[in-house]
Amino acid sequence: MKVIARGAVPVPVSGAHGDGRRKPFGARFVTPLYTGAALNPVNSSVIATALVPIAASLDIPVGRTAILISSLYLTSAIAQPAAGRLAEVFGPRRVFLTGTLIVLAAGVIGAIAWNLPVLVLSRVLIGAGTSAAYPSAMLLIRRRATAVGLQDPPGNVLGGLAVAGAATVAIGPAVGGLLVGGLGWQTAFLVNVPAAGAAFAMALLWIDKDPARAGGRSPRELAVRIDVVGMAGFAGALTSLLVFLTGLPTPDWTALAAAVVLAGALVAWELRAARPFLDVRLLASKPALTRTYLRNGLTLMGTYVILYGLTQWLEVAHGLSAYQAGLVLVPMGALSAVTARIASRRTSVRGVLIGSAVLLLLGAAAALPLTAHTPVAAVVAVTALFGLTSGASTVANQTVLYRESPPESVGTASGLLRTFGYIGSIASAAITGIAFHSRVDDTGLHRISWSLVAIGAVVLLMTVFDRHLAGVRQGSAAAVDPPVRHDHTAEPHRSGDPRLSESTDMTTPAQPVVASRTALLLMDFQPAVLAAVPDGEAVLARAQQALAWARSLDIRVVHVRVAFAPEDFAAVPDRNKSFAPVARQGFLADGSPEADLHDALDVREGDIVVRKVRVGAFSAATGLHPTLLGQEIDTLVLAGLSTSGVVLSTVRHAADEDYRLYVLKDATGDPDPEVHRVLTEKVFPSQADVITTDDLSALGKQA
Repeated sequence: MKVIARGAVPVPVSGAHGDGRRKPFGARFVTPLYTGAALNPVNSSVIATALVPIAASLDIPVGRTAILISSLYLTSAIAQPAAGRLAEVFGPRRVFLTGTLIVLAAGVIGAIAWNLPVLVLSRVLIGAGTSAAYPSAMLLIRRRATAVGLQDPPGNVLGGLAVAGAATVAIGPAVGGLLVGGLGWQTAFLVNVPAAGAAFAMALLWIDKDPARAGGRSPRELAVRIDVVGMAGFAGALTSLLVFLTGLPTPDWTALAAAVVLAGALVAWELRAARPFLDVRLLASKPALTRTYLRNGLTLMGTYVILYGLTQWLEVAHGLSAYQAGLVLVPMGALSAVTARIASRRTSVRGVLIGSAVLLLLGAAAALPLTAHTPVAAVVAVTALFGLTSGASTVANQTVLYRESPPESVGTASGLLRTFGYIGSIASAAITGIAFHSRVDDTGLHRISWSLVAIGAVVLLMTVFDRHLAGVRQGSAAAVDPPVRHDHTAEPHRSGDPRLSESTDMTTPAQPVVASRTALLLMDFQPAVLAAVPDGEAVLARAQQALAWARSLDIRVVHVRVAFAPEDFAAVPDRNKSFAPVARQGFLADGSPEADLHDALDVREGDIVVRKVRVGAFSAATGLHPTLLGQEIDTLVLAGLSTSGVVLSTVRHAADEDYRLYVLKDATGDPDPEVHRVLTEKVFPSQADVITTDDLSALGKQA
């Protein structure tokens, strides 16, 4: 197995069915993620060719079908960051699987819908379900990149995620036009059934299970952890804003006022929240991240103005069928996919973004002279410019987000990136609605083109004057294999002292302990660390058994966790090989879900809780040794993750402080089972008694 150790948090590369043992980002890992990430774009693009047939079938004006666009984007705008937070709390695989099932059901509902409200319900469910895929995928990718020790973003993988969406946009209009034209508008919804079904099956079979979900959490604690109030405030403010946008050109000032009031209340709440859903302080402290959100939203606004506005114009003013209109947009999507792949291999993010902004502005200018008499080939050439800008900018903005967002919050941050994109998409629908308010004609298209010129100019200025982008680089396109490999095939080094080099099994029955002088140390049982251990759930179960033993004998319990306050990150010198990368990435920040103690090992009044910022539980900052001395504790029972991290360091330090030590072999674990075996069988026995949790009953008989 390939592994890299990061101080107290060694992490593995283990893929389902052995895939990750060769390539951490192999086909079995990325294929379900790419398929799931394509679900939202497929529903964005295919519906464009179905709007006119739906209106005709339901005998309603074409303009009323715009709600099928806005409902999906409104739902997605709210659900994307919410799904990201849920993925951080409950596990990205669980959220991914749940989302695909919702999409599958929504596709069936849409296909059998008999009126517009039922179609809107289907689109809302599709928006909610598809929103689970992207933030879950980003979180899974980030965790695996951390696992293999990649400091730079995995360029090929992030590029593939963007290509999956871009390729869907490329074929979506054509496939949608073919299906809708040949089989009816219902196929725009039925297409979700095989797509979501395939994503679900592959994720179920090929993506590793999430760590055991924390149990015993009350509804109130869970609400605080996911910040239900913050989510509700965000949804209310965003909904009010989008109601205002979709009502244009007739402004709904009440909706705008509600958006402002709710946004203010949201900011006030989030500044006080223990685990804010919308981290206002983070956005204020990382303006580069905030600018990325804005830049992404504006770029997608321009792209979708063309996608929706030009499709309607081609069908009505140019006289093309739905299928023909879809074919016209194929080069746009195809070029988007190609440039996304190319951009993922470029080093300079700033150069890619500036080039994309220039192309957006050129495309807007090229759309100005289009009329109903313009040859279709010229229209295709104009749309191609927007395809070039879309794919490249998506990859580049995604890379900036990957670098700027804290690792433990990448799910929520990724969802927010999509949220800004959806706001841009809804704004594009508003622009199209205003331009084609009375009729779809050349004059309306020219209004759209002038709005695109303004959007392109703003994006270009934002990018050119963003100096931070100069320091952002893409990851290596080839960075898909771990940079560090530990070879455990060599014979272990043997000391000249036969007492230290003896390779006997030391799991012999130990002498009973004195309860009042004994402490059980449960070390680093945290989501971020637990996820790195292949048999983490089994180790956690054994730790629960040890905890029950300690409770029954009134043995003092010590909970140890690794977590960093901002000043702790700042205090880590660059020369610290283990923790300097952790500090740069903001990994395991205090208060983040990944740094919390696992709720399965409940903390009670009287327990000792230690926060550390280095590997060992006895590092100077914890103050644990003086605390134990003050309580006359001289015997320690150790359980923790990982064996080669906190357990090894604590055994060494505690032995030097003359503690009597017991290491629970089956309540400790390591990303590499061979490392665990060597330490527990050949290293620890020289300083501690290595036992199992089954031995605890005998250990405590005379306690």
